[in-house]
Amino acid sequence: MEAVYFNRELSWIDFNERVLEEGLRPDILPLERFRFLSIVSSNFDEFFMIRVAAIKRAKRMGSGASADPSGLSPEGQLKGVVEKVRAIFSRQYECLGNEVFPALAQGGLELVRPDRYTLSDMDYLESLFIREIYPVITPLRIENDHPLPSIESVRLHGAFLLSADAALAGEGDAAGIIGVDSAAPVIAIIRIPASLDRIIRLPGEQAGKIRWALLDDVITTWGAYIFPGYQVQETMIFTVNRDADFSVDEKRDEDFVEAMEEVLENRETSRAVQMVFSPGSTHLRDELAHRLELEEADLYEVAGPLDLESLSGLVTIPGFDHLREKPWDIYRNAAFSEDESLWDRISQGDVMLHLPYQSFDPVIRFFQSAATDPQVIAIKTALYRTSGNSPIVKALEQAALNGKQVTAVVELKARFDEERNISWANRLEKAGVIVIYGLARLKVHAKVSMVIRRETGRIKRYVHLSTGNYNDKTAKFYEDIGIFTARDEIAFDTGLLFNMITGYSVIQLMRKLVIAPTSLKHRLLELIDRETRRSNQEYPGRIMAKMNALADIDMINALYRASQAGVKVRLNIRGICMLVPGIAGLSEHIQVVSVIDHYLEHSRIFYFANGGAEELFVSSADWMPRNLERRVELMFPVLQEDIRAQVYTILEAYFQDNCQARLLGQDGSWTRLQPASDEPPFRAQTVLLSQARKTSEHPWSTKQEFTVRRSPPGEL
Repeated sequence: MEAVYFNRELSWIDFNERVLEEGLRPDILPLERFRFLSIVSSNFDEFFMIRVAAIKRAKRMGSGASADPSGLSPEGQLKGVVEKVRAIFSRQYECLGNEVFPALAQGGLELVRPDRYTLSDMDYLESLFIREIYPVITPLRIENDHPLPSIESVRLHGAFLLSADAALAGEGDAAGIIGVDSAAPVIAIIRIPASLDRIIRLPGEQAGKIRWALLDDVITTWGAYIFPGYQVQETMIFTVNRDADFSVDEKRDEDFVEAMEEVLENRETSRAVQMVFSPGSTHLRDELAHRLELEEADLYEVAGPLDLESLSGLVTIPGFDHLREKPWDIYRNAAFSEDESLWDRISQGDVMLHLPYQSFDPVIRFFQSAATDPQVIAIKTALYRTSGNSPIVKALEQAALNGKQVTAVVELKARFDEERNISWANRLEKAGVIVIYGLARLKVHAKVSMVIRRETGRIKRYVHLSTGNYNDKTAKFYEDIGIFTARDEIAFDTGLLFNMITGYSVIQLMRKLVIAPTSLKHRLLELIDRETRRSNQEYPGRIMAKMNALADIDMINALYRASQAGVKVRLNIRGICMLVPGIAGLSEHIQVVSVIDHYLEHSRIFYFANGGAEELFVSSADWMPRNLERRVELMFPVLQEDIRAQVYTILEAYFQDNCQARLLGQDGSWTRLQPASDEPPFRAQTVLLSQARKTSEHPWSTKQEFTVRRSPPGEL
């Protein structure tokens, strides 16, 4: 049977529809609903800047652009994107305006739009505008014979249609103020200042009640102050998303940072791909669309506040706990004790962290201890995304200043974190850190660090491997798995990996770690094919995999072959899935579920039954061409029995979920699973939270459980 595939872009939109559906649920608290709705908006910004921009470029190529594996041409993909996104925006803003904002108002957190300002509101906001907002604003005129002024991507702007005030026409030619013909209406734009809080609390607050206005509403309401001598005829708030799908010149080794900075500058003047705007002015919409060279399909009108992510401060306003879910506890990992050296504990056996159910603190402690420990002589780490005030980067600086040899692979090509990573790289270099700017034509996406200590006359290496970034902020809401180990064979492979990244090295065979792009895809295909060969009716093979996306055609075809051989394949995929399950004779033995819940699922776990000699792996890589072929990624085996049991339990939980899981059908629809009449509810994330609490209450104490492995690689 001929293989079939879902379209990647439409599958990604379906993922965001699943996120949207969490925001549409009337049974969860309104601030939680608002959080999900704002995630949808921020997700689509990046989608249009990267994926839609790439499709539009393919469309412009004409006959040279081929259809994707699903059979859709670029034109067909864009048509599908527009239809799905418009439907999502419609449902999103209908819910926001008719359910979420009214529920917030009823709970004491009321958004007041201009048509509902009271006289006292008007007096207060006008005074505030004159004192604190007007001095910050810079109006920019639009002239027919000049290029548009800078319209920065993903930033709120206001547009104003102006006409000369007839009452002032004879008093010094009012139109001369901005230098245009007073007979014709003119357009000006302003950038809504990001330095000002978009949420403006109105006076007269009562206990348990806050009335608030939007900064952009205030600016458009009192816009006449900005343009003396003109009358404001129409206003519009808008954002523009520009093409960000272009790469740095990999050949510029000597000035790579400068080349990367040029990429950031080019994003602000690149081709526009989408405009989202408020209703009310057809003239402003059409004129800006014309000047930005946008077609009707690129224009998205929304009936509510734009840029919901910038209103995320609502979720954390004190005093409104009744409108949001109680924060989930984060538990310490009882394997680590303040009374015991981190190095002693890791030497006794591997330790797993399951974020964010368990605290990220041991990872920070790993770096901070290394920075101050006189026995530590070197630190090596790969940084992909870090937080804005990263304690890990500070620890690396301190370690270098303390005379340790510190090597940091800083991936400048981490999309939309380039500027932050350039800043960190400069700081680290000034402190004496050896900074490596990734690899030409490959992103370093592996999450790995190694600390080298001198102990009793020998060198001992401690390694941390993870599915997630070294980011203390996202570690509080991204689900990830990390393992600390002092195993010689893992440390040996890790040393080879860093040498390959930082120096000249031929590809070397590794004993335990599997690396992309050299061997990971081949190894995964080998594991799937082995399961296929061994499967029979009496003992069918089993594969379970958890990942964020499945879009590699070779991997999908291998899973199709496995299903045809009777292998039971269960996939937990958060986002994109191009595999079509449930087709008789092709994929009838494949089940695909997706779990959308409180935390963002981010870990990648792969299980193969292997005829009873089960193998379990954790990885930084999704099964996508970019991860398997164009990035440095890492897959590592789970070797310690107690951790194997923990990781297997985590993986199984997602296939038991009957509360937050959805099942993918062969028609592309996702059906929310519900408990059967004879089964209890099972919500994977709350079960995993409960398990973290229990292990925190029962500290690890039997040190004899683990064997200290000191044999050289190859002897284990």
